[in-house]
This record gives sequence, structure tokens and C-alpha cells, in this order.
Amino acid sequence: MQTLVAHPAGFVHDMDAGSLVAAQQAAAQRVGLQPHFTDVFQLDGTPGPELAVIPSGWFEMGSSHDEPGHDASEAPQHYVQLTRAFAIARHTITADEWARFAAATGWHQVRELIQASGREPVVNIRMADVLQFIQWLNAETGQLYRLPTEAEWEYAARAGTHTPFHYGDYASCREVLFKPMFPYPEKVKKRRGFFPECGPMMWASEVGTKPANLWGLHDMHGNVWEMTASPWHPDHQQSPREGHQLPPRTGKVERMVVKGGSWFDPASAARSAARRSRLRDELDVNLGFRVVREI
Repeated sequence: MQTLVAHPAGFVHDMDAGSLVAAQQAAAQRVGLQPHFTDVFQLDGTPGPELAVIPSGWFEMGSSHDEPGHDASEAPQHYVQLTRAFAIARHTITADEWARFAAATGWHQVRELIQASGREPVVNIRMADVLQFIQWLNAETGQLYRLPTEAEWEYAARAGTHTPFHYGDYASCREVLFKPMFPYPEKVKKRRGFFPECGPMMWASEVGTKPANLWGLHDMHGNVWEMTASPWHPDHQQSPREGHQLPPRTGKVERMVVKGGSWFDPASAARSAARRSRLRDELDVNLGFRVVREI
């Protein structure tokens, strides 16, 4: 683990809940926004995705070897600085939000693919489709949207916490939608036998049904994997210490980092530090995305 002599101001793991909320409010006030807000589409005045302001600061990214579920790709732990505030969607982009884009642009999905509906996360879309959506969103709102970097995603998900999940050390179906046969940590399964509140899931749930973290973000743990802009590297050796930057690209970039776990995966995959590699042109029923907006 990287060692620093002292933590600079804004090290979020040293801040209590009140200070973290105050930091979010102050960051929003500086740019004339509410902590939670939506942009307005210029043509018809309707709202865009729900967003939350994320304050600047420092955090420790990755996981230690003694965290249950730790994977070598989550090491080494290292300090990362987010030098400016940004906004991120409070939940993944929904099927309804995607349908609006499709109607406006003529985008259409392969008919044979399973499709989400309503406020379920949109799935079975490729990175190229997501970039088209973001281009459309930028044109409609006059703002600058993009995918989050891996560091931005983890920083926002943790909301100052250092535990495997933003609410603590254990995964419960009340807070995370995961495959209930694989709780977290595994010893819970042996001690409790099963989780009566966890029914087997065959699909993602509507966004916003699980409790939000301190900064107002829903479903950062579980439901669907979320794309990031970061190209895949097998560990954090080359991770930038500036969280808005992308790691170096080597050759033809075909794989991206995804975060958050899903309804189809063990609870350990939904930890804040957990990360996986997916193809940029991959289609899957447990893969979606949320957006970042520059402020």
C-alpha cells in the first residue's frame, strides 16, 4: 500500500457524515446548483437525468488483502485526488430515458435481444451506443456529459466510507441486489443458513429501490454492472493519482473497467473496490451505465 506522511485537507475518510454532507452542499453552492439537481432539455424544457454533486477531495482506492472478497486486481491500495467537484447520475440510465434518446435519434435495438422497460436500467447496449446517447444528451442540454472514470465512480460510491459497502461491512438484500446464494461475507451463509428476505432474481430491479448513500446515489452496489471510461488494467499499478484522468492506453483498447456488481453476481462483486473487465462491444442483461456531468 502506498504510504503518505500526512493526509492533505479533504481526505474524506477522516470526515464524519455531517462534514461530508456539508462538503457536498458547499460544492454545489459554489457553482450555483442544488446538491441534487437535473438539467433541462433546451427544446422542450423537460428534465434530464437526476444528478448529485460530488465534492472534490482525497480517498484511498482499492481494497486491502484482508477484506473478504479481495481480488488481486484491486491492489495496490493507493491515494487518489479528485481535484474538482463533478456531478454524477443518482442512478443508472433507465429504459425510459433510453427510449427518449431512441425516439429522437432513430436508434434501434436488435429485436431478438431482451429489453428493459420503464425505470429498469437499460441493458444490452454497447459502449458505442452509450457514447451516442451521451452525444445526444450534450446537444439537448448544452452541458458536458461523459462516462465516469473508475476512480470517480469509486469515490462517489464510497461517499467517504472505507468499508466494503457504503453502509458497512455486510451485504443484505435490503441494501444490495445480488445473487442470494452468495452472500457477503461467505461465513454469513454458514451462520444464518439463508436469507428469508432474499428471493432469487431473474432480472434487475427498478432504479432507486435500494437506500441511497450519503451523497444521494442509488444502486452503486448491485443491480447492474456499470461501464466506466477507464480501459482495463489487471491491477492498480498504473492507476493515475489524479482521479479525473484515465490510465494509459496500450495498443487497441478492447476492454473497459466495470463497477458495482449485479443481480446475477455474488455480493462480493458489489463491493466499492470490486472491479471487472468487460469488452467494449459486449451486450449483456446485467450491464448498464450512469453518466457524469462536468460542473
